[in-house]
Amino acid sequence: MRQRQASQSTRRAREFEAFVAGAAGRLLHAATLLTAEAPDDNPRARRLLTLALAHTYACWDRLRGEDPYDRAREYVALRFAHGAWRRHGILLGGRTPPSGPLSRLAPQERLVLVLRLYEGVAEEQAAALLGLPVERVRAICDRATATLMHPPRGPAPVVMGPKVAAS
Repeated sequence: MRQRQASQSTRRAREFEAFVAGAAGRLLHAATLLTAEAPDDNPRARRLLTLALAHTYACWDRLRGEDPYDRAREYVALRFAHGAWRRHGILLGGRTPPSGPLSRLAPQERLVLVLRLYEGVAEEQAAALLGLPVERVRAICDRATATLMHPPRGPAPVVMGPKVAAS
């Protein structure tokens, strides 16, 4: 009996290691996009990834045919949403402002954009995951895409008129 349990435990560990080797890079990139951190300085994204992998490992035996990547991606998205919605617009603990490629977007916009465009999740699935109507997910994705495609213009240049001679 103990030998069987040890064998199952070893098999489980090998399966999970193979999953991590194949999925961790993509999940970390998605988490980095969500947190809007720079790719080379992403502690919040790494924490999201660690939590997602720990959660996936904890329920590994119960997956039964379910894709572990989907489970890990869902955990990353929900964990990000839970934290980001609470502190939207607030810098905590001396954090530096986001500087990643999606830093101009609000957290909800980043989440929808990453799910829809980077991860390829269907509108209906993203809406169900986030508890939003499909139309709302579509509108958020469209707005976020427009924001990225058309960056705001800088201030208008100051035009100096001809100098008036002092009398």
